[in-house]
Amino acid sequence: MSTAVLTNRLELDSFADKSLRAAVGFWFVVTVISQLAFGVAVASFYGLTALRGEYMGWQFTHGFIPGVTKGNFAVVMHLVSAPIIMLSGAVQLVPRVRSRFPAFHRWNGRIYMLAAGTLSFGGVYMHLIRGSVGDRSQHIGSILNAVLIWLFAVLALRYAMALDFKTHRRWALRLFMVVSASWFQRLMFLLLLAIYRRPVGFDPSTFTGPLPTVMSFAQYLVPLAVLEIYLRAKDSKGALRRMATAGLLFVCTLGMAAGTFIVGAAAWVPQVKAGFDSRKSFAGTLETTIKARGIDAAVQQYRDLKATQPGVYKFDEDELNNLGYDLLRRHDFRDAIRIFQLNLEAYPQSSNAYDSLAEGYMDDGDNLLAVANYRKSLQLNPKNWNAALRLKKLGAQ
Repeated sequence: MSTAVLTNRLELDSFADKSLRAAVGFWFVVTVISQLAFGVAVASFYGLTALRGEYMGWQFTHGFIPGVTKGNFAVVMHLVSAPIIMLSGAVQLVPRVRSRFPAFHRWNGRIYMLAAGTLSFGGVYMHLIRGSVGDRSQHIGSILNAVLIWLFAVLALRYAMALDFKTHRRWALRLFMVVSASWFQRLMFLLLLAIYRRPVGFDPSTFTGPLPTVMSFAQYLVPLAVLEIYLRAKDSKGALRRMATAGLLFVCTLGMAAGTFIVGAAAWVPQVKAGFDSRKSFAGTLETTIKARGIDAAVQQYRDLKATQPGVYKFDEDELNNLGYDLLRRHDFRDAIRIFQLNLEAYPQSSNAYDSLAEGYMDDGDNLLAVANYRKSLQLNPKNWNAALRLKKLGAQ
């Protein structure tokens, strides 16, 4: 082999190694920033609202239910584990922490595994016992994710105890990928919505369809596949293979960065703002009044509070909207409709307020009023794809 050919090959190998390291570094930075932002949003919103005793804004289906101690404990532990995982997982990825502070790395890893087990157990409980959003196929995908978390955690711990650190790191990375499934799912789903600007492959009212079913498995299988491609390329002697893998990682990371920006603007920033909003939530107060004295008393109470204490309570549109949907989930359709009407009274130009009122009428069986309000919602916001889809289902478009 000539010197020139050998030199070119060495230069190509060097470039391939640098490209792969750069792609991994880019992925690491985006992942840490994104997961920390996710953790801060969860801790800010759920933590601070819980400290104030405000659970009405916990909008995920079958969330906090007053009086259901065991179920609420599982939900709370599920939420508490999330920011712990985001923080400890990011720290575990830092090579210098692992090399310079091995004792801390070991203890942080144990905390990470414990939090991951708690998070996955809470998720399985909500799917099997409490019930959760989506259909059976999605529940199966999520339960399989939990099983992989438990399996990979055991294997990572086993090889660490056997002092086989190379194999341990591989299983620890696989564990990180399956633990991060919920985060991956948020990025992928919001990115697709931003690209298509309308729901594609799912029903937004029930969150069922081929897209959420596929994503319930893809949220951890795709990251695992990309990880396996990277691990094999890293050990490969082929420079082209390493460069191709670097390109794949770079493209995936760009998608993650775009998804992070979209989710941050749409969900995480509003959650942080809501968490730090010190005004009292009146939704819980109205709910108590509805149970004790009926919907008419609650409506009057809302008007009195708004007139006399406008700076003390949150009179945001979402407050009444959340209360209305909470009543819908309990099948208190008439009370929900009154709350949605009250919200529309306060926000007469809100497309979302008309959309919610229309859903209340539809659930109560009054399709004529549902169609009228969905049309008004679509008139105020022509991009309201939910109203357009509902009108089509109701045979009005």
